[in-house]
Amino acid sequence: MTSIIFASVPIHGHVTPLLPLAAELVARGDRVRFLTGSRFAAVVAATGAEHVSLPDEADFDDRFVTAQFPEREQLSPVKAVAHDLEHIFVRPGAAQYAAVTELLAQEPADVIVTDPTFAAGALLVELPVGERPPVIVGGVLPLNLPAPDLAPFGMGLPPLGGLAGRIRNGFLNALTARLFAPVNAAGAEIGRRALGREPRIPVMQWLQHADAIAQLSVPSFEYPRPDDVAAQLRFLGPVSVSGAVQHALPEWWSELDGTRPVVHVTQGTIANTDLGELIRPTIDAFADREPLVVVATGGASADSLGALPGNVRVAEFLPYAELLPRTSVIVTNGGYGGAQFALRHGVPLVVAPGKEDKVEVAARIAWSGVGVRLRHQRPTPEELRKAVGRVLADPSYAQAAQRVGAEIVASPGAAGFARVVDEAICAVSPVEPCPTA
Repeated sequence: MTSIIFASVPIHGHVTPLLPLAAELVARGDRVRFLTGSRFAAVVAATGAEHVSLPDEADFDDRFVTAQFPEREQLSPVKAVAHDLEHIFVRPGAAQYAAVTELLAQEPADVIVTDPTFAAGALLVELPVGERPPVIVGGVLPLNLPAPDLAPFGMGLPPLGGLAGRIRNGFLNALTARLFAPVNAAGAEIGRRALGREPRIPVMQWLQHADAIAQLSVPSFEYPRPDDVAAQLRFLGPVSVSGAVQHALPEWWSELDGTRPVVHVTQGTIANTDLGELIRPTIDAFADREPLVVVATGGASADSLGALPGNVRVAEFLPYAELLPRTSVIVTNGGYGGAQFALRHGVPLVVAPGKEDKVEVAARIAWSGVGVRLRHQRPTPEELRKAVGRVLADPSYAQAAQRVGAEIVASPGAAGFARVVDEAICAVSPVEPCPTA
């Protein structure tokens, strides 16, 4: 029986996409332990995997990060990325590494699967291959691998080649080297604590040293990468439980009959403490106009929205598998999984990106032609009306979304991930014939 450890930071958008991968391996008879936050015990257990809680030093509730780090709300998107990398992701790495080491001491594992921000992964790849299991990155975030045409991750800039690109990217790399210096210093600190020596690999560059990267996306929604990473990079398509939970149809569902455009707006289930950020401006943008505005509050109370125009319909949760085929355009803050779930159904997007990785998602939405990117997370009603109108008027956005959606539907998904696991194991313990992903 193959033994596999999953390890993820305790953040909903990182844990949730890994659950179907764990379930796939459990279903084929593998032994799966899943190391993550204590609040995810029930959803991990539902996959058949064994839940293991992170130590207190590395466990937190992502719904209350703002309360824990109030200073981050005043930071620019790039500075917020640097702050989060240092304090939320890197500094817990030594405690994460101790937890993984303890699990391995209790029972050896054939493979370790981590999310890209699990800093203990950077410590694991410091060890020789013979002293650790293969490390596979489950790509639950926009791909963060350097390339000559790319600006540093977190800038939200599309690729730019040629002389102009080299000048731009060289300048920005120098700038972010200073900005992210505390992040790399924190990485060196956890390396000394966990390994007893200075790490060889900067914590910001560890992904390219993993044994494989199983990216939960498709090539047309990710920037081109140089050939020297192609051997370890596999695109599986998004594998998500989003929309799997069945919600009752609201009484107004029959109005989604195709007689008028449907604009759906959501801020997700985490970034919804202030519905005035994106939902209320979208409502105001189309107050008593032609489109039917369908709102999902993600569990937040609709009472905070105030009085609603006659063309607005609200629910806390909606059945997305049924909603998206009836939707003309989605207005979103740019979650990686949510955006790709919309694209799976060929729905174009208008994105007003929040912090974290959302600026990178927004950049990919604009670059791939599947939607319109707004420049800040609190757009005005006029900005939203113009952006949605642009998407509705220009069929190229829907056509691009449908092309990406067809690629997503044809992607290998969780079954492809199982093949990546087998291939990684075979690379260190060859069998004949060796499987290929």
